[in-house]
Amino acid sequence: MIEVYTDGASSGNPGPGGYGVILRSGQHYKELSQGFRKTTNNRMELLAVIVALEALKTPNQQVVVYSDSKYVIDAIEKRWVNAWVAKGFAGKKNKDLWMRYLSVSKLHQVRFVWVRGHNGHPENERCDQLAVAASKSRELLVDSVFEMEATRGL
Repeated sequence: MIEVYTDGASSGNPGPGGYGVILRSGQHYKELSQGFRKTTNNRMELLAVIVALEALKTPNQQVVVYSDSKYVIDAIEKRWVNAWVAKGFAGKKNKDLWMRYLSVSKLHQVRFVWVRGHNGHPENERCDQLAVAASKSRELLVDSVFEMEATRGL
């Protein structure tokens, strides 16, 4: 089993943002993070989960994702995302990331566990530190889909 801890951050929402990820399986431990010059907290929360799943080298893994994002967990566990897909994401944001998530999640057996954010959970706190540090990095990437949609008023 692989344990995945994720968090996203955005200063300004939209504003500079980042994600933090911890991957743990047995003795193996890996941290991932990246910052973006303009994005939202929800995008970073979701991207953290996607990046974590994409980092797994072997398909059909049992994965437990720990997240403090009700947006991500509820959309998946309550199957809201399935309704969004059926309606072509009409009026919903982050279609690009949700489609990416749906694609990568099919490769594994994924289960979600909600953790209360900023409540002393060691891995959640570490992911938050990674996400915030990434959002303040000098090497911020462009969240091109978000910026394009923001420019077009979508």
